[in-house]
Amino acid sequence: MPGPLEGVRVLEIGGSVAAAFAATVLADLGADVLRIDRAAQVPDAPVEPLPDPLARGRRSVAVDLKHADGPAVVLDLVARADVLIEGGRPGSAEKLGIGPEICLQRNPGLVYGRVTGWGQDGPLARRAGHDITFLGVTGALSVPGQAPATPPPYYLSSFAGGALQLVIGVQAALLERARSGQGQVVDAAMVEGTALLSVLVDQWRKTPGRVTVVDAPFYTTYECADGRFLSVGSVEPHFYRELLDKLGLGDLDLPGQYDESGWPLLTEKIGEAFRSRDSTEWEKVFADSDACVAPVLAPDEVAGHPHLQARESFVDVGGQHQPAPAPRFSRSERVTPAPAPYAGQHTASALGDWGVDGWTDSGAVRGV
Repeated sequence: MPGPLEGVRVLEIGGSVAAAFAATVLADLGADVLRIDRAAQVPDAPVEPLPDPLARGRRSVAVDLKHADGPAVVLDLVARADVLIEGGRPGSAEKLGIGPEICLQRNPGLVYGRVTGWGQDGPLARRAGHDITFLGVTGALSVPGQAPATPPPYYLSSFAGGALQLVIGVQAALLERARSGQGQVVDAAMVEGTALLSVLVDQWRKTPGRVTVVDAPFYTTYECADGRFLSVGSVEPHFYRELLDKLGLGDLDLPGQYDESGWPLLTEKIGEAFRSRDSTEWEKVFADSDACVAPVLAPDEVAGHPHLQARESFVDVGGQHQPAPAPRFSRSERVTPAPAPYAGQHTASALGDWGVDGWTDSGAVRGV
């Protein structure tokens, strides 16, 4: 069988990174994603496939939304779509003439997905923000008794807090539509998704009997003799005992695992042990171990990891290694993503496939 979302038509209003990631996930699941790009972005001649994992797996139609006929082109596509997703600031789609009210009038069954930093309303709704902004206001950067944590090197708020929440909301709305026959608006706010990811976990950690791992010697990274690092996540006592045994520290009289006053000494001893050998040697030591030790790989190394290779966790997309679509399904085929399109690459063919080819001679659309 094809991807589980095969047959679902999605319109993506290009321009938002979070919306682009959501569109990529939906395309990876088999949806027919058509991106609406700006006419001004169309190149003068065809270009090579773009190595952009956030734009793979969809086609591109270039529409001039400032042209008198531009909004009508999009609304004709809306009439044939199941989902529309956009990531502009609140009110921007309405100004372009493609807001949810007019789109739902044209197609009452449409699921209109919106992803923004602060949500569609509230005092900060129209204010700018970035990943670190939403991490900060939701407590995700707060470390009790310490300076704020350094934000992660990936877009936790934008992608996990915003885009993935939008994907969940869109899929839930499609399920509800199967019962009611009606579409609705999905309002995904990065700040609220981040709160789910961080604040609830923080409360979980405060539950009596739970262990905090901030600054713990059994949940950090250690440098090896060759200058490379290994990550250690030996939280549970039996995993921690295995860590010490593999490091040759099991027979030493050391502070208890959860004795925070002894953590500096434990960190020193564990660090000394790791620095005594190269990372490749330690990887062999821990290869068949449950001590939760793994190498810290550079982005250009991950595709070569034996486990990821065995599962084919990365695929070739236009000559570039990219993460394979996830998750996997027992009956549905894994989609092979197509390279990212350039703006307007499929204007004529996609409009024809969607039954909206009457606009191909209009000045409202462009293509190469």
